[in-house]
Amino acid sequence: MVAAIACAMGVGFFVAPLASAHQPVNLNERDRTPAQGPLLVDGTVSFAVNADLSRGDKRGFRFQLEKNDTLAVQLLIVDQKPANQLRPSQLPRITVTDPNGKVIRMKFNERTNFFEPYSGTNYLYLSRLNERGVQGTYKVRMTGRDSTPVKTVIAVGYREVRGEVRN
Repeated sequence: MVAAIACAMGVGFFVAPLASAHQPVNLNERDRTPAQGPLLVDGTVSFAVNADLSRGDKRGFRFQLEKNDTLAVQLLIVDQKPANQLRPSQLPRITVTDPNGKVIRMKFNERTNFFEPYSGTNYLYLSRLNERGVQGTYKVRMTGRDSTPVKTVIAVGYREVRGEVRN
């Protein structure tokens, strides 16, 4: 019994720091546009930006990249009925505008299961961007398109280190 407790504590010391590096950022009704939303100072740091979106809800945030940084953005939803049964036209619309003004609409091109063990939550990956970034500030817009609430996550970055968020 003592060995089991010691083993569990040891695993906890290794797992907790890794999971906590994937920083959550929660958006609310005050974050209606990227300018009103938070700024992720380093867009290579791994953040999980969360928003509950229903028809007409708008949320936004910004993140910065430096020269030669990789743009890494993923769109996920919580894998729960009825949201996980919505058609693509009913799912939230996500656009990413780069510092030069180029707008990228995240296309729903997958439904890959992902279990996040730290929170015990099942997600569905819907879309991923992974390409060379442009130096400057990116703007992310999220718009709900159905009366069904959708727990939406935009994962930004890839480095599991602590990052700075400014409001």
